[in-house]
Amino acid sequence: MAKGRVLIIAGSDSGGGAGIQADIKAVTMTGGYAMTAITAITVQNTLGVFDVHPIPIKTITDQIKVVLDDIGADTIKTGMLGTVEIVEAIAKSFADYAPTIPKIIDPVMIAKGGHSLLENRAIDAVKSILVPNAALLTPNAPEAQALTGVTVETIDGQRRAAEKILKMGAKAVLVKGGHIEGATFTDLLATEYDETFFDAVRINTNSTHGTGCTLASAISSYLAQGQGLKDAVANAREYVFKAIETAKGFGHGHGPLNHNWNLHV
Repeated sequence: MAKGRVLIIAGSDSGGGAGIQADIKAVTMTGGYAMTAITAITVQNTLGVFDVHPIPIKTITDQIKVVLDDIGADTIKTGMLGTVEIVEAIAKSFADYAPTIPKIIDPVMIAKGGHSLLENRAIDAVKSILVPNAALLTPNAPEAQALTGVTVETIDGQRRAAEKILKMGAKAVLVKGGHIEGATFTDLLATEYDETFFDAVRINTNSTHGTGCTLASAISSYLAQGQGLKDAVANAREYVFKAIETAKGFGHGHGPLNHNWNLHV
């Protein structure tokens, strides 16, 4: 029976807009229960990432083990992993402690300000040992391109990238179109069996920091509560769009979303 428990494995954002902080807010505000295994501490605000301090690998894997041993999880969501060693350790933890729990893999590679959050050599590890175990992969267009080598600048590119990711072993993939130019964009949800297109009108705002983290965590929360994949994606997108629309404009760069908008409706 689904209980809404989401284990989030990701880095901390001191500015509160992305990473673990955004993940906890999104899971909580969509009705789930958030637990964490922190992979790194970043020195970060809306203007960018100024430093990254990885957490010792044993501390990361011990966080995963003790949480799953005691509380358990209905879904696991990964975000910023950073290094190939962390990717490999987390994959082993999945095999040891969570072989059947659905994994939502958000392949975080670059922060909004341009700082790399995943080593180039770790991309191959993500492709070879995390993607094949993913219940859902949630790349934006540049991430999908980096994972597949396919140019992702159109819906056709999204479809071709999705096809390659599914062939890598992921059960489903959401190739997000927000980085593709245009007044409108499309997110493509693909499985082995079908494709679903989610269209949207672009919101003119700088308050988009943490959008990817927030969306993947909201999807994870809804899945953990027993929703089907299409409903979870649709409801998570609605949550995120309202969080963008009602953002407070904090900071001097890419501002955070308004994660708790639904407390005021």
